[in-house]
Amino acid sequence: MGRERGMRIEPSSKRVRVYLGGEVVADTVRATMVWEVPYYPTYYFPVEDVRMEWLTPDGEVRRSPSRGNGELFTVRVNGVEAPGAALRYPESPIEELRGLVRFELDAMDAWFEEDEEMMAHPRDPYHRVDILASSRHVRIEVDGVTVAESSSPRLLFETSLPVRYYLPKTHVRMDLLERSDTTTLCPYKGQAEYWSVRIGDKIHEDLVWSYPRPLPESQKIAGLVAFYDEKVDVYVDGVKQERPRTMFA
Repeated sequence: MGRERGMRIEPSSKRVRVYLGGEVVADTVRATMVWEVPYYPTYYFPVEDVRMEWLTPDGEVRRSPSRGNGELFTVRVNGVEAPGAALRYPESPIEELRGLVRFELDAMDAWFEEDEEMMAHPRDPYHRVDILASSRHVRIEVDGVTVAESSSPRLLFETSLPVRYYLPKTHVRMDLLERSDTTTLCPYKGQAEYWSVRIGDKIHEDLVWSYPRPLPESQKIAGLVAFYDEKVDVYVDGVKQERPRTMFA
């Protein structure tokens, strides 16, 4: 593991592939994981494992206080173009980055770790999700109205996040929920669908979510419903919980 200026850098033993325009743009078993942000890593690829003939310099520079000046490239494959989707730091103060290429996650068509398609972003090897059945009594209030109440929740413990209470839909006031068009992806749980909560004339947007078809390791929460504890009042065994302070608040 390498560390410089507070940045974590580690080799990955996974085979990682990136696709654009139906072609493999990068394919490596020597990927480097770089924690550019605290929440999850990003893959960097050895330049030898990238189809550099499909990368055209943009002539633009992206500056990073820790990584130095990055050269931006447009990726063009079979008529598909992703401007500024690739990045190199050839003179980075972090030596491990100098011979590597980084791709923007959302700019590419697909990412694969081994033969499984990656969702949202790479999984953090230090990130854990535990889902446990519980007999705690959980009650959810929104604007003083009880929206959900259950004595058979599933508690999801996830690294760096507050505990989440997943409740059966039969224990939720679904008549107060309005389905949203919002969806999100989680590399540990899968694709979530959302509901807003209507209390009187007030709508609380995207307050509730569920994973109807979660990834195999998160099957215990399939079809259950969770609320943003940051935005509702949660009572556990009759005790009101302090609202957590997270990026979702």
